[in-house]
Formats: sequence, C-alpha cells, structure tokens
Amino acid sequence: MPELPEVETTRRGIEPHILGRQISAVVVREHRLRWPVDNNLSERLVGGSFLKARRRAKYLLLDSETGTLMVHLGMSGSLRVMTREEPPMFHDHIDIHFDGGLCLRYNDPRRFGSFHWLQSDDHPLLNHLGPEPLLDNFDGAWLYNKSRGRRSSVKQFLMDGKIVVGVGNIYANEALFMAGIRPDRAAGRVALSRYEALAQAVKRKLKG
Repeated sequence: MPELPEVETTRRGIEPHILGRQISAVVVREHRLRWPVDNNLSERLVGGSFLKARRRAKYLLLDSETGTLMVHLGMSGSLRVMTREEPPMFHDHIDIHFDGGLCLRYNDPRRFGSFHWLQSDDHPLLNHLGPEPLLDNFDGAWLYNKSRGRRSSVKQFLMDGKIVVGVGNIYANEALFMAGIRPDRAAGRVALSRYEALAQAVKRKLKG
C-alpha cells in the first residue's frame, strides 16, 4: 500500500508536469473504484487546469479554478505522467489529457483507490483527520494528551488517522522500536518522555 512518503513523492513527481496546463480530455475506462467515479468528471475538468497540487494525509488534492480533484491511491494505485499516445494497459482506468500531448494516467489493479470532486476541503474523508506528522503541531505532548485513558495498544493508537495521519503498519513498527516502546503496551500507560521520543522517531522514519 502506498504510504505517506510514497504519496508525497507522487505529488512532487507529477506537480511540475501538470500545473498550469490546459486539460483537453478526461477518459474514464472504469468507473467502479472504491467509490464510483463522478460521471461528470470530464465536464468539470476539461478546459480548465490544475493550479496547485497538495497532499492531506494519503490524499492528493489537485486544485483547479472551479474545484478540487481528490485522489486516493488505495492499496495498489499509481499515477504516471506519459504521452497520451502510449497505449493503456489492462488496469489503466483513468487518463487526464493535457495540451501538448501529456497524459496523467491512473493505474489500479485492485481498484481500491478513489477519485472525488470537491467544492471545498469540507469532506467526510478529510474532516476528522489528525495532524500531519511532519508539521510542528505534531509532537510528544499531542500524543500524550490524546492517549490518556486509552486501553488500546500504542501501535493501534499511532495508526489511528484521527490521532496522526499517514503512519502505516511498517512505519509504526519501526518508530516504536526506535523509541523503545512495546507495540502492545496500552497507549494510556506510555509516559510523556516516551511519546516525545516516539514523535521524533515518526518524523525521522517518514523523512527517510
């Protein structure tokens, strides 16, 4: 499954190729992703352009003049920039064509990803997300305060997107090991000093 660093790498990789280019066509070969793809996606995008590429948790947010295309890669999805003359493969479900012959192509063998059209960032999939782990508002004190009274394991707690976004199974295991915390210890029984070490370990692991 693409984790937060991989999604951020995707954002940085596609950004210089797609921003400011006029969208000339949208081809949806498969509407049946995790949620059905908007039937009006072509009407919403064609003629406009993406002005900004953002990331919130594992969601890519491509802002246009009229709204935002929110993309989640699911368990097996990927976005690639190529020429639109390149023939699609079996699991290439969505193409966004740009003037000049470029194409942003979405491939997803398991079809657990999603494409949503937003008029604002007020969306059920975004509203209850915790802080970004690489920003200053995520630290040991935040984890400590949120953990009080919790009996679930500290690993489950750390992987809860309402607590902090983007810490998947592998990153949680490695960060807990670096901080010297047993993953099965109750989250409410971890001391502040340990959470301070854990927050720093999460940041180090996600930065690679």
